[in-house]
Amino acid sequence: MDSARTHTSPPDDVRTTAATGRALATEAVHAGRDDLAAQGLHAPPIDLSTTYPSYDSRGEAARIDAFAADGAEPEGPPVYGRLGNPTVSRFETALARLEGTEAAVAFASGMAALSAVLLVRGSMGLRHVVAVRPLYGCSDYLLAAGLLGSEVTWTDPAGVADALRPDTGLVLVESPANPTLAEVDLRAVAHACGSVPLLVDNTFATPVLQRPAEHGARLVLHSATKYLGGHGDVLAGVVACDEEFAGRLRQVRFATGGVLHPLAGYLLLRGLSTLPVRVRAASANAAELAGRLAADPRVARVHYPRIGGAMVSFEVHGDPHEVIGGVRLITPAVSLGSVDTLIQHPASISHRIVDADDRRQAGVGDRLLRLSVGLEDVDDLWADLDRALGERAAGAVPLREALARTE
Repeated sequence: MDSARTHTSPPDDVRTTAATGRALATEAVHAGRDDLAAQGLHAPPIDLSTTYPSYDSRGEAARIDAFAADGAEPEGPPVYGRLGNPTVSRFETALARLEGTEAAVAFASGMAALSAVLLVRGSMGLRHVVAVRPLYGCSDYLLAAGLLGSEVTWTDPAGVADALRPDTGLVLVESPANPTLAEVDLRAVAHACGSVPLLVDNTFATPVLQRPAEHGARLVLHSATKYLGGHGDVLAGVVACDEEFAGRLRQVRFATGGVLHPLAGYLLLRGLSTLPVRVRAASANAAELAGRLAADPRVARVHYPRIGGAMVSFEVHGDPHEVIGGVRLITPAVSLGSVDTLIQHPASISHRIVDADDRRQAGVGDRLLRLSVGLEDVDDLWADLDRALGERAAGAVPLREALARTE
């Protein structure tokens, strides 16, 4: 059984890599909003314009030419919603500050963000990708199916260096991984990558628990739909990176149209302000539930990462579909990272699109359940899980006694 008590959480006073040197919790509240007070504003404005008037067509042409050259955000007034939006830019600024990168580029979804990265590298003739399973099911499928013309070599972390080729454009890992919560030594993988960019999907950990750029990753991907938004009401993706790569991503976003709606940008910026509080509170609940599940005879194995976090996966002895059908407080639904607790069966839903043999080899078995733990009272959550797991095995020790034996 994977230990539920060996994780380490970052200190509450963790510092960002931003020039301000402010604590993460402070940056989460203020980044992207630094100019508001000078404008007499408290809440960030939502700019819903799709186009912007300009009587200086020569100046506008110059800004468009500059964008075409390097993808830098146009100086001066906005031009068109597909080039950029002031509200979305606030969120990008804030997320880059939290991840400790020069820039961030937001997209309509996490998959749109990953697609843009692949298109950038593919446009340079670097279509080969080295990837470590497990990944989110749709990320796995996008690579395996070659939908964007990419070719993938699957390997374990130790095999990354040997898998590189002259046309390798990207190394992709997810840590903790979806849905097994397997962790990767990011610094070691980044070293193995050499000059090839390492992309880390940091959706599960968030910058509260880890910042991959500090370990050598050039690109940090988030399905912002999850913890960054945090309330199950916004669909988005974002890549945090250096300014050079950000310019290329903006050009792809402009050409393909995978832009983020301004209202979504506003909701994401609002979500960041409570991100540290939400992640730490949900993580405390998750660690407690992981411990209780690990001591329960109806549970075969529990997966909980050393880094901590609000995700728990567990394998049951019985029928996992009965557990899904038996919850009442917990919501049986896809996605994760919301304030309420969600449960799903990866082999049937999030990873159904992955080849069955590949899925099982990556540790996504048919009895595995994935739990995204929210902010409810942990005893209420356990009561719901306890009921959904069904009758205890004959002769099983009481839960309290089992927990005592595992300490």
